[in-house]
Amino acid sequence: MTMRIEPVDERTLHDWREVHNVIIPNAALSVEEVRERIGQNHLTVAYVDDTLVGCATVRPPAGPDRTATVIVRVLAAHRRRGYGQRFYESELARAYELGAGAIETVVLVTNVDGVRFAQSRAFVEVDRYFPEDGSAAFLTMRLDGGDRK
Repeated sequence: MTMRIEPVDERTLHDWREVHNVIIPNAALSVEEVRERIGQNHLTVAYVDDTLVGCATVRPPAGPDRTATVIVRVLAAHRRRGYGQRFYESELARAYELGAGAIETVVLVTNVDGVRFAQSRAFVEVDRYFPEDGSAAFLTMRLDGGDRK
């Protein structure tokens, strides 16, 4: 099975939105909100053959240490097959191409698989954000040793 990663455009934005909203139901996005994000971030979708398996966001580097945020989401039915690792490596490379000096990710605390995936790749929690609506917290995790000089 061949995995392909495509940038999000009008043709693929519904797929990106579907994965995002399944994995992060307490922060579901509208089509218009996804369109806004396309202009601000690098969004991609991943397919294995013609099956949608995930979506990703790379927020461009910002701040004095040029921190980029890399968020990869893989649908539960497609986890533990190596797709997340390949997708993550691709998006991490994109962040460094954009000039990242440090890498962070954001994971919904209830996404146990996502938290484990990040921790197994040397991400450590540096902050928690609690939405005003009282829903599950988001973890900001930083790649330990991920700074590039």
